[in-house]
Amino acid sequence: MNQVYSDEDIKQAVRERYGQIARDSHPGAGAACCGPTSCCDDGGAAVRLYADETLTELPPEVTGLALGCGDPLGVQGLQPGQTVLDLGSGGGIDCFRAAQQVGPAGHVIGVDMTPEMIDRARRNAQQLGLTNVEFRLGEIEHLPLADASVDVIISNCVINLVPDKRQVFREAYRVLRPGGWLSVSDIVTRGELPEALRRNLAAWTGCLAGAVDVEEYIVGLREAGFEEVQVTPENPNLPIPSPVFSARITARKAYRPG
Repeated sequence: MNQVYSDEDIKQAVRERYGQIARDSHPGAGAACCGPTSCCDDGGAAVRLYADETLTELPPEVTGLALGCGDPLGVQGLQPGQTVLDLGSGGGIDCFRAAQQVGPAGHVIGVDMTPEMIDRARRNAQQLGLTNVEFRLGEIEHLPLADASVDVIISNCVINLVPDKRQVFREAYRVLRPGGWLSVSDIVTRGELPEALRRNLAAWTGCLAGAVDVEEYIVGLREAGFEEVQVTPENPNLPIPSPVFSARITARKAYRPG
């Protein structure tokens, strides 16, 4: 897909938009990655995305910042004691759900490039009294983590916002332990997006213009070293224009003894 804007143009626009969402969002506002050029509607986002009962334990300050397009934790459950990384953690909703599953012996790390989101997530964690969650400011193309340091990587409607997706996949592979797995909910396409949409910067920040063909997504993961790549369409009721759709994409980093 030909890119109209520079990588830095896109990053700055994304940072500004989600910083504004973090500043403006309030309980019950129903914030989502939404708008006339975005991938979803603007009400009841958390209820629409998550089918489990973990939301009942989270306050409106958290659920009001549900900015995803699916549920990356919906396929494979986490195990107590695991270390989990959330790529583009936003206000922290998926980190907090993961923290409930890994328990006190586990650890959850959220990475986000937007300072306002990091601040909101840290305040939310403090309000929830969680000590097994931390949030780090950084870009997911250059993760502030050591090699082979996490068991599971999740992400929710974020990688589409990044111009260099293959660098994200390489970094994810680097920090994942052998045998670990990746579970991503993201916006992808079947075929090329219209030129006018790709040239719309608001559509980039709204999770549309940066979406790539699902086959390109799969190839990128495999080239990074991932195996067992699987794609499952999810949330068919999201008001997304064809050929765009929401999918849960899972993959594993193989364990090779010796």
